[in-house]
Amino acid sequence: MNIDYDSLFCFVDDFYKGFEPWYKKSLLTCGTKKRNRHCKMSLSEIITILIAFHQSGMSCFKYFYLELMRNYKNLFSYLVHYDRFVALIKLAFSALVCLLKTIEGVVTEYLFIDATPMAVCHNLRERRHKVFKGLAKKGRTSTGWFFGFKLHFIFNTHGEIVRMQITGGNVNDRSPVMNLMRGISAKLIGDKGYISKKLSAELFEQKATLITKITKKMKNCLMDVTDKMMLMKRSYIETIFSSIKLLGTLIHHRHRSPVNAFTHLFAGLISYQIRTDKPSLDQLLKLNP
Repeated sequence: MNIDYDSLFCFVDDFYKGFEPWYKKSLLTCGTKKRNRHCKMSLSEIITILIAFHQSGMSCFKYFYLELMRNYKNLFSYLVHYDRFVALIKLAFSALVCLLKTIEGVVTEYLFIDATPMAVCHNLRERRHKVFKGLAKKGRTSTGWFFGFKLHFIFNTHGEIVRMQITGGNVNDRSPVMNLMRGISAKLIGDKGYISKKLSAELFEQKATLITKITKKMKNCLMDVTDKMMLMKRSYIETIFSSIKLLGTLIHHRHRSPVNAFTHLFAGLISYQIRTDKPSLDQLLKLNP
């Protein structure tokens, strides 16, 4: 494992120092006194370990944590037992969601939108699945049926996540577009699944343009050369998905808790977001000023 724990912890701790006062002030109370048992590990350390797992190249979190206890114990004030750490993971969920929102990418002239499935079990086990019961839905993509969720992303030309939304697997790809594009004026590039006159008109009202390939029944129209070139690079977003899913730590069928599953998901997305070797189209744009 070649992970700079010091830099990663400083990055997380700087965020958490500003996040903690706001978070405690925003919490709702049920009127009864809570014990608020003190944890020997700080939340910054928990978040650091979760993000580091996705940078480690290991596919099993238990093996990663035990390796951490053997070789990197001196870097942390106190490392709890593995079972206790799994119970503490859910405490990091809110902070990870806000951290990802804090480091979201800038809006560039061209944005790419697409959705990717997050299957939670094999299709044959759909009726027996209990972990995400009532949350996961059956959906279909170009690669076939799946049972789980859809992750809707908007990426910029730097390879950064600009917006992200999680929906059930049965939600149409076009449904979350207006929510994702709220307050954004840019050229949005998507596949044929996003073709819709109503959606194009709504985006046009907020000074955004939807660019897709045309179907056989649609009339061809003139297009700017740069727009055409960027449309030809739409598969760029598939490269990003492959990069995110490469190690199998982000999307798998071994989750035992919905909260822990989404906590790991956001930790993995943050791990991708802070990478310096993300896929990029910057060089292509420099050739076409």
